[in-house]
Amino acid sequence: MRSRELLVCTRNIMRRVEADGFFEEWLGDLPELTVGERDRLDQVRRHYLYLLEYPVMEGVVKMVILSPLLELAGFYDPPFRVSGETEVRVTAHDEGEVIHGNIDILVLQQQFWITVIEAKNSELALTKAIPQALSYMMAAPDADRPGYGLVMNGSEFLFLKLDRRSDPVYAVSDIFSLLNRGYNLIGVLQVLKKFSQLLV
Repeated sequence: MRSRELLVCTRNIMRRVEADGFFEEWLGDLPELTVGERDRLDQVRRHYLYLLEYPVMEGVVKMVILSPLLELAGFYDPPFRVSGETEVRVTAHDEGEVIHGNIDILVLQQQFWITVIEAKNSELALTKAIPQALSYMMAAPDADRPGYGLVMNGSEFLFLKLDRRSDPVYAVSDIFSLLNRGYNLIGVLQVLKKFSQLLV
């Protein structure tokens, strides 16, 4: 089934859950970070904020933000395997301007999908990538275990959980943002490290 057909099917059979108890993995009992990990995250945030002063080129999100996060979370080490799954073109209208961008899907262990939105001239909202991410999560081979996802556009991060064991249901986390004051990027890494523990 092609991704567009799968997307239509997903919308018809999936229900969103709002109860905190369904998606507790991102809420508590998160791994502590070392001083070195926190320092590295501060550096990643500084690099991204500096790059925002100039036009952000395609691929910068993955190189500057995503790659260090995956490394710090341990996703480049055994037993994990990262594979680039597909690229999807998206178009949106922003105050009369047509924005073209890409959604790249990365897959870790067939249980964790990372959806990266790359847009020219402006960022696309995370909501543009959620249906696509859920579509690929629905097509995963192992329906007996929950699937997890991360949707990001560079400055914002949203985690997903999908359970297909009976009627498919999913939930989303709060949005973490690099533009917020405080330590949202620390929270992102803590959730990624928690997922790395769950997926082993």
